[in-house]
Amino acid sequence: MKILLPPSEGKNQPTRRKAIKWSALAFPSDLTSTRTALLKKHKEIDLGSCDTAANVYSGVLYQALDYSSLSSTAQARANKSILIFSAAFGVLRLTDVIPYYKFKIETSLWKKPLLLALAGLDEELIVDNRSSAYATVWTPNPSNTVGIRVFKKVNGQLKVITHMSKLTRGEVTRFLVSQTKVPHSPKELHQLLSKKFTCKLIAPTAKKSWFIDVIV
Repeated sequence: MKILLPPSEGKNQPTRRKAIKWSALAFPSDLTSTRTALLKKHKEIDLGSCDTAANVYSGVLYQALDYSSLSSTAQARANKSILIFSAAFGVLRLTDVIPYYKFKIETSLWKKPLLLALAGLDEELIVDNRSSAYATVWTPNPSNTVGIRVFKKVNGQLKVITHMSKLTRGEVTRFLVSQTKVPHSPKELHQLLSKKFTCKLIAPTAKKSWFIDVIV
């Protein structure tokens, strides 16, 4: 299982002097050239002051994930399963060491490199928690992909919620990496999430993926 996350607009400034190491980031053979060319254009970024992505990203989703409070076993699962889509770096793992940055993603810049880097990754179950801006840069196999959507029941009707959906997606991610059982199909994922969340599995239509609608 792989869990896809967006980055967060909220970020912590690294407090220590630790330089970026391009070869240590996720998928270096396919993404380093795009990363270095892009960051050369952003002179405002201090490449000598870095921290792990888990410490840099500080938005609502990452607060709900609360990586530092996970058990060592759950952290190991998170390190292996979570991929963070990034405007500056394409895709990252939680343990990748990065600087503070703040700019929007260029979809056309990242599509080809990510297609190469992530080839074959969608042969296993994909849990897609990305926002729409980051979902457009790589489209995994819809038959193995489950998008997490969040709704709130208002006067008997389901209403889409936006900002606070990040909280729920963070909670879903934390729950999944805290489990000893790893789901291998959309139905197994739904069965697992149903233990904690009120949710419904939506079968794919046309070229769309599966969805799990979480009701809060």
